[in-house]
Amino acid sequence: MNTEINKNNRSQVKIEVINHITSILQGIRFGSLEIIVHDGKIVQIERKEKIRFDAK
Repeated sequence: MNTEINKNNRSQVKIEVINHITSILQGIRFGSLEIIVHDGKIVQIERKEKIRFDAK
């Protein structure tokens, strides 16, 4: 039973991370998203956004 609970928890975390990444990507117009991985697991997400002004 513990194995099943751990598997469900990992699946839930993966879904949350994917949803978070998707949300960030939808909000960036110019910039980048860096995903930091340690031992095969996402441990950090860094968002860099550029704000561009029209030079007319």
